[in-house]
Amino acid sequence: MTVAEIIRQKLEAAFAPLVLEIEDQSHKHQGHAGHRPGVETHFDVKIVSAAFAGVMRVQRHRMVTNVLKDEIGNPVHALALKTLTPDEAAKADASV
Repeated sequence: MTVAEIIRQKLEAAFAPLVLEIEDQSHKHQGHAGHRPGVETHFDVKIVSAAFAGVMRVQRHRMVTNVLKDEIGNPVHALALKTLTPDEAAKADASV
C-alpha cells in the first residue's frame, strides 16, 4: 500500500469526508530537505468534512495530523492541509 493510500484510508475512516484530494508532490522537492528518491514524502491534502464544523483551522489541522501521527516524520516530511466544512467548500466553489 502506498503512503497516499494509507493517508486516504485513515482520513476516510476518521472524517467521512465529502471531498478528499491527496496529491503526492514529492517529485517537486527533489534536492530539498526531506526528499528521498522513490519515497512519498510531500503531500497536499484537501479535505471537506462536517467534522470540522465549529472548529478553528489550527485545531482542524491538529485533528488531521493526530490521525496521521504514525506517518508524519517517517515517511511524510511535509503535509500541506486545506480543511473545510461543506458550507465553506460550497462558498469557495461559488466564488470561482
